[in-house]
Amino acid sequence: MSRSSSKSRSTSVPASPQNRPTFPREPDLYTSLLSRLTDSHNPEQPVRDNGTFAVASSATAPTLSRAISSFGAIPTARLDDDRSSIMSEDAGSNNGRKQHQKFTTAELARQSGVRHPRLMYMSYYIPAIKWIPHYDLKYLAGDVIAGVTLASIYIPMALSLASNLAHVPPVQGLYSFAVVPVIYALLGSCPQMVTGPEAAGSLLVGEAVRQAINSGKQPEDDATKNAIIAGIVTTITGVIALMAGVVRLGFLDSVLSRALLRGFISAVGFVITVDQLISELGLITLAKEQGVTHASSLTKIDFLFRNTSNIHVPTAVISLVALSIILTVKKFRARVQKRHNWVVFIPDRFLVVTIATVLAAKLDWKSKGVEILGDVSAGSFQVRFPFKQENLPKIREALPTAFLISVLGFFESVVAAKSLGSPIDANISSNRELVALGVGNIVAGFGCGLPAFGGYGRSKLNKSTGGRTGMSSVVLSSITIISIWFVLPYFKYIPRCVLSAMITSVAFSLLEEAPEDIRFFTKIKSASDLLMMFIVFSLTITYSLELGIAVGVGLSVVQILQHATRARIMILGRVPDTTPAVFKSAEEFPQEIVQIEGCLIVKIPEPLTFANAGDLQNRLKRLEIYGSTIAHPSLPRLRSDEHNRNVVFDVHGMTSVDGSGAQVLKEIVEGYLERDVRVFFARGPRKSGEVWKRMVRSGIVELVGGEERFYEHVSDALKAMEGEEHNGNGNREGRPVSV
Repeated sequence: MSRSSSKSRSTSVPASPQNRPTFPREPDLYTSLLSRLTDSHNPEQPVRDNGTFAVASSATAPTLSRAISSFGAIPTARLDDDRSSIMSEDAGSNNGRKQHQKFTTAELARQSGVRHPRLMYMSYYIPAIKWIPHYDLKYLAGDVIAGVTLASIYIPMALSLASNLAHVPPVQGLYSFAVVPVIYALLGSCPQMVTGPEAAGSLLVGEAVRQAINSGKQPEDDATKNAIIAGIVTTITGVIALMAGVVRLGFLDSVLSRALLRGFISAVGFVITVDQLISELGLITLAKEQGVTHASSLTKIDFLFRNTSNIHVPTAVISLVALSIILTVKKFRARVQKRHNWVVFIPDRFLVVTIATVLAAKLDWKSKGVEILGDVSAGSFQVRFPFKQENLPKIREALPTAFLISVLGFFESVVAAKSLGSPIDANISSNRELVALGVGNIVAGFGCGLPAFGGYGRSKLNKSTGGRTGMSSVVLSSITIISIWFVLPYFKYIPRCVLSAMITSVAFSLLEEAPEDIRFFTKIKSASDLLMMFIVFSLTITYSLELGIAVGVGLSVVQILQHATRARIMILGRVPDTTPAVFKSAEEFPQEIVQIEGCLIVKIPEPLTFANAGDLQNRLKRLEIYGSTIAHPSLPRLRSDEHNRNVVFDVHGMTSVDGSGAQVLKEIVEGYLERDVRVFFARGPRKSGEVWKRMVRSGIVELVGGEERFYEHVSDALKAMEGEEHNGNGNREGRPVSV
């Protein structure tokens, strides 16, 4: 190492702007803030009250003041707790170690002049603290229009979901729209997302009700007990979501595969379509008499084929007309929306329900055999605590259903939130989404409401009709409350078949994306994804929703474990006539490389943990025998021991190693040394890092001959190997790593 280099290492120099941490947004803000952190700070600097927080005034950082005023937080660090930090690395001493200067979130807040750090933290977990004080009245008109549009469409939908899918009183669906959107507006991280009951969740609630009825624990027509079961399921769903958010399980939104979700959602659409056909064809009374109301989809299909002669023609015609209008308007809206945005304000479902209700009342459709919704009233609203002693058996039975609802609802909500983003570019946090949805469902469950989560279609409609903040959700909840107390009596004459047609249109939307996914998986020849979709779909429609999703989750977990436990080591070869030397995988580029005589170059491109360490020895042995990890063990030996006199480990990708991984690596090194095989390491870890320290403590460094066996490049290790073989006396030459 040159003297100038050593001198530069021994002098501590502040990090240049190029070496400072970079951030994806507003580089002027972060550069200004970090510059202030490295300069002397005057604690007596005057501060000014700028919105929610008092921020130190600074002519050099106007963007910082605006950001803290808008967001109430410092974007340079995640404000999870006081331990959040930014690492600033300055040049260290001449021993090769880097010194770290750690800035905690509390320190960053102090340096930027935040007067109330506790309120700053609260604003991260309760976003309403930020957006309500800074609400701009220019958004009010759009939020009100969006809320009214959503109410006109989804209030009838909530009645349909409750009565036709969940088999509970219709008003229970409205309770969820009255409560959950407001709570999400206060706690949720995506201002434009609208929460409410969903078809899949409502169907699962209906499954819980069906199980209770089939077990003989309650009669089919006991609306109060059915509502209590819905409340228990919703409350447990909220508790599961809340606990998952508190313990930070938001990362699980990436666990389930697209194929699994598409297979299950498509099966839900199929089940809903079959279920609603009974009502649309006027066979509700006959289905109750034959006991197939809560039967499986296959049983209902058999029932429909056996009773084609009993179809009530007026009901079937009304259903067909209503469904055709809804689907036609949907297609028309999708086709012309880009040119004429006003079409999004067409309340097609509201108009269909209103017209059908007026005709049913004026023409006395009930006397002609058309089923109507009947008397709908809010009744005496009661807050019911579900965790009572007498409800414990029901809680145990509802737990699997609640878990499935929370998983499906969370995935759909996170997908919707991340797809919508935020008009103020706020941070979308999966953990905060879980907390907001959990609290909302717990409160709704106390009123026996249906489970409510975010929906992409509903939220996209909110955004396209002018909704920009959580105020649109507040407007939706306010209109729902008004409807519960003043408008419910007018819902009496709504034909049930029209509500079923609305549900069927939702089911079609669940099915319409399946063909595209099937074509895509077929095009890329992904047999495993196609098989996953088929298995989940088949089990769901033939047995139950719970079994379908349970098997799908189990298969996904197996795939994840198989992927995590496979060691991805590879053998490297040198590309001829390259300076400096370039090395590539011998398996992927066999025609472009040449093997190094008497040497096995092994690259470990991933952290070494207990999960993949066990497979490392087996795959390494296969490399020694066959020169490839994909060769079948039945093949005869293709690589002689003469080619394995030296082993070079390229460990640049081994960014971490746990105790089990270090133990396995030590055993591998000991095995080579016992066979008189020289072991070298290239592109090793930093000496100040935890990986190096663990390798030293485990004795690996001492086993191979000390620090001089760790080289900066693979080519340096090969030169040292050639020198030792040429000298024949074990002299170690080559340039050691400079860290």
